[in-house]
Amino acid sequence: MAIAAERTSELFIGGEFTPGGGGRYPTVNPATEEILGTAANADVADMDRAIAAARRAFDTTNWATDTALRVRCIRQLRDAMREHIEELRTITIAEAGAPRMLTAAAQLEGPVADLGFSADTAENYAWRTDLGVAAPMGIKTRRTLVREAAGVVGAITPWNFPHQINLAKIGPALAAGNTVVLKPAPDTPWCAAILGELVAEHTDIPPGVLNIVTSAGHTVGVMLSSDPRVDMVSFTGSTATGRAVMAAGAPTVKKVFLELGGKSAFLVLDDADLPAACAMAAFTASVHAGQGCAITTRLVVPRAHYDEAAAAAAATMLGIKPGDPDKPGTVCGPVISARHRDRVQSYLDLAIAEGGSFACGGGPPAGRDGGFFIEPTVVVGLTNQARVAREEIFGPVLTVIAHDGDDDAVRIANDSPYGLSATVFSADPQRAQAVAMRLRVGTVNVNGGVWYSADVPFGGYKQSGVGREMGVAGFEEYLELKAIATAV
Repeated sequence: MAIAAERTSELFIGGEFTPGGGGRYPTVNPATEEILGTAANADVADMDRAIAAARRAFDTTNWATDTALRVRCIRQLRDAMREHIEELRTITIAEAGAPRMLTAAAQLEGPVADLGFSADTAENYAWRTDLGVAAPMGIKTRRTLVREAAGVVGAITPWNFPHQINLAKIGPALAAGNTVVLKPAPDTPWCAAILGELVAEHTDIPPGVLNIVTSAGHTVGVMLSSDPRVDMVSFTGSTATGRAVMAAGAPTVKKVFLELGGKSAFLVLDDADLPAACAMAAFTASVHAGQGCAITTRLVVPRAHYDEAAAAAAATMLGIKPGDPDKPGTVCGPVISARHRDRVQSYLDLAIAEGGSFACGGGPPAGRDGGFFIEPTVVVGLTNQARVAREEIFGPVLTVIAHDGDDDAVRIANDSPYGLSATVFSADPQRAQAVAMRLRVGTVNVNGGVWYSADVPFGGYKQSGVGREMGVAGFEEYLELKAIATAV
């Protein structure tokens, strides 16, 4: 595929590859700091053309009404991605700094397989529901519910799990009959741009149905929130940016899906296997350098066993050395950029200023030249009121917090502006389930259970978002519901 060989990418608008009006910008390998190549840098005119192409494709083609076509095309895209999986893997590791081991799961192969779920859902979905005949206001009427595409969808995605998030948006959006403008993060343009090549070369997706607009900044993405030609915005990213997306969409009262930040809690109850639970928490917080919105970054443990818990977490993290993401055994690769590394470091400095200390880690790894690396870090000595315990850091940082029993553990977990995910560990499954039911979050892992799956809705309470992604609920985010009443 040309994108891997030539180390460059173009915009994909209206079924054609075009240069960006803003020229080109470099894409950087976060593990080495080397420039991999360049990507097209879109300007406002490019985004205007992309929105117009998506609007035209929705309004003038049969994409929204031909379910069989959509199902076939999405399966074609899935199969094409499978055929080019090694090229995709190479790009993902180099551009996103994703550990190779994760590309066999949520970083690549899992999301590709999940396209099949989107196609299957569209194929089997009850697009029309007959409510039968009734006589409201004395008029005999047959009532029918019709579900149809929302229209033009603007999809704005981050850099941490680019394939998972790109495909979790465009898969169900396209399957539901929408046309899409995808605006990926500036840091991972190739992971999105390559989809345009696959669509053009291997699918029957009509021109304008999927448009991909890369840029070095975020300005052009703002247009998706404000332009009246766009019917819905699907955004994944920070809560602060999510608020701006919602505000920008308000004048045109768009549908808005938001998957935002998290500061998820890992609750260890007093009957749990403490060393095993703390080891799992430390491992989870280190995966992909902690760059995951649902990662549990607050380890909430019994006060009487606080020192033991911190030591167990630190022992695990000390064995996880930040390293080359291309090596099969690497768990913790680099963070995405120098700017983000400095942001994570600022929180580690803040931890000390707030009165905390480090059981391990605390900065860049010694002896490593190049790359944007941070050591897996365990922060101790702080309460849940510390900023380090309340704000999303998005790095390999685990803060250990003491609790005084189940009620207190639940209070601490829920004492957060976020409500994305949580974990509960207990020797008593019923006790763990009871605690899980009290947590104000969208997903809960109980004793190591895995909620991540194509058929499980993902999203959060409170400031972690609006709506759900994946599952049938995620598919239905991209639909409108129409009631038709016919006198009989």
